[in-house]
Amino acid sequence: MAKTTEPAGAGTDPAEEDVAAAEADTAATEGPAARRPPQEAPRPKGLGPIGWARWGWRQLTTMRTALILLFLVALGAVPGSILPQRGQAPEKVTEYFDKHTTLAPWFERLSLFDVFAAPWFAAIYILLFVSLAGCVIPRASQHYRAMRARPPAAPRNLRRLPQSATYETDADAAEVLAEARKVLRKRRFRVDDGDGSIAAEKGYLGETGNLVFHLALLGLLFALGVGNVFGYRGNVVVTEGKSFANALAHYDQFEPGSQFDSDRLPPFSLTLDEFTATYETKGPKRGQATDYQAKLRFREAPASPEKPYNLRVNHPLDVAGAKIYLINHGYAPAFTVRDAKGDVAFQDSVPFLPMETRNYTSEGVVKAPDAEPEQLAFYAILWPTAVASEDQKQIVSAFPGALRPVLTISSFKGDIGLDSGTPQSVYKLDGIGKTLQPIKGGQKLLEPGETFKLPGNAGSVTFDGMREWASLSVNHDPGRMPALIAAVLAIIGVVASFMVRRRRVWVRARAGTDGRTVVEVGGLTLGHPTPEFEDIVAALRGPQEPEADSDPASATDTKE
Repeated sequence: MAKTTEPAGAGTDPAEEDVAAAEADTAATEGPAARRPPQEAPRPKGLGPIGWARWGWRQLTTMRTALILLFLVALGAVPGSILPQRGQAPEKVTEYFDKHTTLAPWFERLSLFDVFAAPWFAAIYILLFVSLAGCVIPRASQHYRAMRARPPAAPRNLRRLPQSATYETDADAAEVLAEARKVLRKRRFRVDDGDGSIAAEKGYLGETGNLVFHLALLGLLFALGVGNVFGYRGNVVVTEGKSFANALAHYDQFEPGSQFDSDRLPPFSLTLDEFTATYETKGPKRGQATDYQAKLRFREAPASPEKPYNLRVNHPLDVAGAKIYLINHGYAPAFTVRDAKGDVAFQDSVPFLPMETRNYTSEGVVKAPDAEPEQLAFYAILWPTAVASEDQKQIVSAFPGALRPVLTISSFKGDIGLDSGTPQSVYKLDGIGKTLQPIKGGQKLLEPGETFKLPGNAGSVTFDGMREWASLSVNHDPGRMPALIAAVLAIIGVVASFMVRRRRVWVRARAGTDGRTVVEVGGLTLGHPTPEFEDIVAALRGPQEPEADSDPASATDTKE
């Protein structure tokens, strides 16, 4: 009986056979494993928080971003120079609100009347500081390593450099290189020996100056920040004959730094004896101010001796670590107000605000809350040099000096509103037509020394005379001196960066075919070439050597 042979693969699952056949076809199609392309790596899902933080830091610390932020700081400072600022002239801010009732509230929302304390300005300022720090500090580290590094080795073909020269000498190569080392070191080059050559470099002071400028700018920003955090600034109006003590309650406006303790104010005091404004009296500049002087007496402490000082514009008084600046002035007419009983209800000078600064027409109010049986108040307009207008229908001021002072006064009686406890401006009358009623026939023109008796036996008001007031700014800035030092360093750095340029010199010496030594000198200067290279070549050649081949055009055509 014949033996039957079972075919190959018998007894296997048909599904397994199909899978094996498919794998064999795929392998035959793809080719050898060495020739197959690598599998594509899975794409990242995103940068992630850390990646985005790194990207943002790199963008912030670029020089381009620093320049943009510096431009924004300059742009943001423009409103501070155009619009009145509360820190320097709060009375002008009040005047701006009166004249621009629609626009001023919008400026107030944008903090344009106090630009340098605005949150948006502080944000730009801090970003600029961080950007400069992240940009300059790594550059300083790199520059330090570059200054410590060896000068780069000599190129293969020195003739291709912008400055090159070649000559022959009877001295051997070692003597030439020794002389080159001596000449270059005498010129303050950093010298490094190579294989048959000398490499020298100097001029890092230019880059150092550039870094000093940026580091000084960083220090300047830091000093300004320190001054704003630990200093204070306040404004006060002082009338002739009155005194001011450096206490928080005596300031008209006070802005302490976030870390300044108001209880640590230095206890100095001052008295304004006389304020004098000098004006041109003739010619086309008639009425233009030529000088302002405030004669003061001050004490650094209650027990200190009293000292005189003539306070002028740009000549501040330095006392107890604070500087006192003269920033504004105006008139303060003196009044005596008597009530219906004949008693003195008010007797003092009142600061008036200028309505215009050309001839100093001013306005102000007088409040007599102690008058009985009804309180009295007055609104007045002052003309320092009163004359009739061209149409003879009104009074104008022809000169800012008080040559012929005249004021018109309007009288009111009733409740001024001071007893309610609600804060009021000393330059305005509130409640007119409501709690405060005008006195019929209560208008009058007054000259110094004249008295106006109010109708209805309501009292009287006397124009006693003219005084002047001075607006003083008291600043304590601990960052002032560091800022000055930083500014000086910035100027020095800029000068150095423009005056000093990086220079490199290479000297190669080799034996020539005729037994003489061939010397090649190459120079590279950042920017335009300097005459120093020719001086170095002349010092190396000496007086006995022939002229060198230093034609830049021929050097450029030479090939390796």
